[in-house]
Amino acid sequence: MNVNGRLLYIDPFSGVAGDMFIGALLDLGLDQAKLHYELAKLQLSGYRLSAKSVMRGAMSGTKFDVEIDASVKTYRNYSDIKKIIADSALSQRVKEQSLNAFAVLAQAEARIHNLPLEQVHFHEVGALDSIVDMVGACIGLELLGVNEVHCGPVALGSGGYVKCDHGLVPVPAPATLEIMKDIPLRKTSIEKELTTPTGAALVKALVKQFGPLPPMRVEKIGYGAGTRVEQPVPNILRVVLGTVEAAESTGDSILEISANIDDATPETLGHLSDLLLSAGVLDVFFTPIQMKKSRPAAMLSVLAEEHQLDVIADLIFRESTSFGLRYQKQSRLKLARKSISVETPFGSVKVKLGEWKGQLVSIHPEYDDCRARAAEKGVALREVIDAAKAAARAAR
Repeated sequence: MNVNGRLLYIDPFSGVAGDMFIGALLDLGLDQAKLHYELAKLQLSGYRLSAKSVMRGAMSGTKFDVEIDASVKTYRNYSDIKKIIADSALSQRVKEQSLNAFAVLAQAEARIHNLPLEQVHFHEVGALDSIVDMVGACIGLELLGVNEVHCGPVALGSGGYVKCDHGLVPVPAPATLEIMKDIPLRKTSIEKELTTPTGAALVKALVKQFGPLPPMRVEKIGYGAGTRVEQPVPNILRVVLGTVEAAESTGDSILEISANIDDATPETLGHLSDLLLSAGVLDVFFTPIQMKKSRPAAMLSVLAEEHQLDVIADLIFRESTSFGLRYQKQSRLKLARKSISVETPFGSVKVKLGEWKGQLVSIHPEYDDCRARAAEKGVALREVIDAAKAAARAAR
């Protein structure tokens, strides 16, 4: 585990939904007024936020609600939602996380209904309250200073049916189950919908690692209440906020996904690379190769987290001429990383530090910061980079 800063651990012993997620963050101390201020950047109207302390069985938690005016539009399509978020004044981090969460949901809906991605129409999930829940959860993580999210096994609900815009569907809902592929699940006998598609999409898009509660210094514990008052297990989402020090060295596993692509222009390959990076993969690169009949081609290589495989495959098959791809799990070692800000004669610069077995082995000033300081002061980029490295060494 390589976290240097605040970690949020989600314990979905009774499932997870968007309103429960935000309720738990409010219970941790998220400022509701600041949340409302940030949500206003979506330029959406016709809703009110409320939160109150309630009991669910023997446990108390915060119940968060989005009250919608009756005249408000009830659904939007995927393109509508992407434009609303992209055109907003929200931070880049919140935009990226929100768009990733809606992309996860859209991919699931497209597969279930056998539709092209851009033709997916959200109903309950595209409603205003669900947009507020999805984006609000991402805002909450930023306002609380959360650097990384981990999660335990997720309870989905077992058996029974839930009513949606398309009629009765089995529990877990098809979209929820589709999203939760490759994610650890918790056995439950409760015949109710415990995890909603919105909650599932947030988990899939935000969580870096699944497993038990990691070693951490616990600061606060928050409880977000669901709608149901009576059920054998309290309808509560528990989250734990704390800090974790970066390990001296760390290892994990990732997927390496490859595809041979011919008959593609450089512009097409560049576009595919941009889409993959926007989807949150770790790295993308191309290698010149030769295919059958001596055709020059490119081998696409993508490094990504395991849960991203479906999204990556969809992009490759939709945006390239490849008829197949290969993937394998790769073990890797990583430097323990952390970011600091240093003061140089040219201004403040963020610097990424890499440690191996407790020793500083890499100092990497952020290029955008260095470029901006160089332009402001009319000096060479190299001067700013050297100054930032020297300041980082002195700070150590």
